[in-house]
Amino acid sequence: MLKPSLQLRLSQQLTMTPQLQQAIRLLQLPIMDLQTQIQEALDENVMLEVDEDASLEESEDTTADGEESAPDLDLADAEWTDTQRTGPSDTPSSFEPRSEREFADISEDTLRDHLLWQLELENLDARTTAIGQAIVDGINEDGYLTDESEAIRATLLPDIAASTEEIEAVLGLVQRLDPVGVGARSVSECVLLQLRQLDPDTPGLELAQTVASDYLELVAAHQFTALRRQLETTDEELNDALVLVRACHPRPGSSITATAAEYVVPDVYVRRSDGAWIVELNTAAAPQLKVNQSYAGSLGRDGEYDVLRTQLQEARWLIRSLEIRNETLLKVATTIVERQVEFLEHGEEYMRPMILKDVAEAIEMHESTVSRVTTNKYMHTPRGIFELRFFFSSHLSSEDGEQSSTAVRAKIRKMIGGEKPEKPLSDNQITKLLSEEGIHVARRTVAKYREGMKIPSSSERKRSKMAG
Repeated sequence: MLKPSLQLRLSQQLTMTPQLQQAIRLLQLPIMDLQTQIQEALDENVMLEVDEDASLEESEDTTADGEESAPDLDLADAEWTDTQRTGPSDTPSSFEPRSEREFADISEDTLRDHLLWQLELENLDARTTAIGQAIVDGINEDGYLTDESEAIRATLLPDIAASTEEIEAVLGLVQRLDPVGVGARSVSECVLLQLRQLDPDTPGLELAQTVASDYLELVAAHQFTALRRQLETTDEELNDALVLVRACHPRPGSSITATAAEYVVPDVYVRRSDGAWIVELNTAAAPQLKVNQSYAGSLGRDGEYDVLRTQLQEARWLIRSLEIRNETLLKVATTIVERQVEFLEHGEEYMRPMILKDVAEAIEMHESTVSRVTTNKYMHTPRGIFELRFFFSSHLSSEDGEQSSTAVRAKIRKMIGGEKPEKPLSDNQITKLLSEEGIHVARRTVAKYREGMKIPSSSERKRSKMAG
C-alpha cells in the first residue's frame, strides 16, 4: 500500500524575467520599431525623459575597435542607473550629417479614383456614368477588367437594365482613359490598346498589331525563328515590330498605384579613417533616455507612490536594455567588419565565408543572440547599405581554402557579364572556369546560383541578344 511521503529535490531552471524578456525584445526590433517603442515609453512613463544635454556631447569611452566587451543578456546582477550610458551619444560622430529627413510620396490616389475622376470630366449622362463606374469597379490594380459583362450587368440591376452591347460600348470609353491600356481583358488586348495610340505611319505598327493579337506566346518563349517563318517577314521588319510590342506596358495600372518607396535607415555606419575601418552606431537612431530626477527625488518611503515607483523601475529597466542593445549591436557589427575587410576594399568577390557561430564565438555570446541582432539591421558602407545577414554565407571548398558562396556568385555574375554575346557561357563552361581558379563546385550548384540571381540560361541569353 502506497503511503504519502515528503521528498526534497534540488534542480536548476532558466527563468525568463520581465527584464530579460524586454532586453531580448528590444534587441531584435528594427530601428523604426525601436523608435516607436521608445516614443510610447516616453508618452506613458512620467519617469522617462530625453537626455538633451547628453545628445550634444561626444564620449570617447566606447571605441569602434571593440575593445570594450558587450555583456550578454544577463540582467540579474545588472547595475541600474538613471542615465543611459551607451547609445547614440556615446559613439563617435559620423562622417556625414543625419539630421535631414526624406519623405516618401505617400499619395493615396488609387487607380479607381483616377479613372472615376476622368469619367466625371467626360460630361456623360447619368446612365452611362453609372455603367462606367460599374466597369471601373471590376478593374484590378494592374489595370485589367476581371469581371464579365454579365457580372457587371448584374451589379447594375435593378436600377439600370443594361444590355451587353451597351456595356461593351461604355467599356470602349473606359479603355480610352489614362493610363493607356486600362480596361483590357487580356495581355493581348492591353498591348493592342497601346499600339492603337501610335501614329498609323509608324514603321512596323501593322506587324506589331498582328504579333500582339496572335503571337505573344512565341515572343515570350523567344521563338523568333518560328515567329519570322509564320509571319513570312524579314529580320529587320520583325525587329521593328518587336520594339513596338516591348515598349508597351503589360500592367498599366501599376503606374498609378505604384508602391510608395520605403527607405532603409542604417543601424551602424562604417567608414575608413587613417587606414582603419571605423564602426559607429547611428547617432540619429533613437534619443538617449534618462530618469526624470524631479519626479524620482520627490518619492517618499511610504506606500503612497507605488505607481510612480513601478514606473521608476520600468524606466531603469528600459535604459539598461537599450544599453545592452547598443553594446551588442556595436560588438557584432565590429566583428563583421573585421572579418570582411577584403569585401569592403575590393568587392563581393572577396567576401569571406562566415556563419553565426563564428561571430558568436568571437564575442562570447550565444548564436541566438547574434541571430536576433543581425535580423532587420542594416549597415551603411562605402559600397552601399546591406543587411547584417548579407555578410553571412556558406563555405565552399577551394585550393586556396574555403570560399564564400557570395563570392562565388559574384564571380559567376562577372563571367557572364564579360561573355561574348554570340557565344554565351554554359553552366558546364562556368564550372570549368571556376575549377581553373581553384573553386570546385558542381554544375547544378552553378545553375542554382545563376537562377537565384535571375540570370537566364545560355540558350535563352543567346536568343535574347540575337533578337535585340
